[in-house]
Amino acid sequence: MSKNSNLEEIRSLNYNALNRKEDIPAYFFEINKLIFNDGRPDSDLETVRLLGVWLKNNIKGGPGLSEPSAEALQIMLAGKGGVCSDMAQVFNNFCVVNDIAVREWGTTSAPFNRDFGGHSFNEVYCGDLQKWILVDVYWNFMFYNDEGAPLSVVELYQMKRLGQPIFFKSFNEDNMVEEATVNKNYLNSSITPFLICGYHNKIYDRYLSVLRPHLPIFIIHFILFALNKSYHYRFPFDNYKAIFS
Repeated sequence: MSKNSNLEEIRSLNYNALNRKEDIPAYFFEINKLIFNDGRPDSDLETVRLLGVWLKNNIKGGPGLSEPSAEALQIMLAGKGGVCSDMAQVFNNFCVVNDIAVREWGTTSAPFNRDFGGHSFNEVYCGDLQKWILVDVYWNFMFYNDEGAPLSVVELYQMKRLGQPIFFKSFNEDNMVEEATVNKNYLNSSITPFLICGYHNKIYDRYLSVLRPHLPIFIIHFILFALNKSYHYRFPFDNYKAIFS
């Protein structure tokens, strides 16, 4: 499920390529109308920030979920679950609904340390800035360079490895991220990112709806892997074989 990659190979990859707007469950459109009841901002970046703030303020979090996407969102909004990966996955669908290119990333430690656990977050392509921007919806913050320009995932880790100054700032006054959290999940010297590719929401929704009541989640993932319908991880900076050896 893991592949070594490079920056050129991942340049154009995004969640929208496999997940069409018409395939996103209707419940996301209903909630999207509620979020943008007063109208959607003209800027992609402001749209993303508003989405992130609304989700953070309305989802308390809880146990991780392995449910079809609409059911997962319902559970999260009811205050009964949702970890960072759940937040990243529902955010993917909201970006598709709003015609914003998005992709999902994760981090792990190199070498692999089971105690770290990892973290999931998103990256969106902002048309107004003509670039990819890292957005952490779970903690509502973004990274910036010393000139105040928001950073992409690639820029963040290139700058980190060059020892260049990196800044972060919360975009939700009610949920200010702590420096220790940012350092642990992003800026620790052992952290390396990977891009989550090939996730087809409609397919996962279908298999989870049918099989989840009867089979453990790891069996469902194995079935999708055997059918060549599962997602995979791409490591653009480090050799995954060395990380997990």
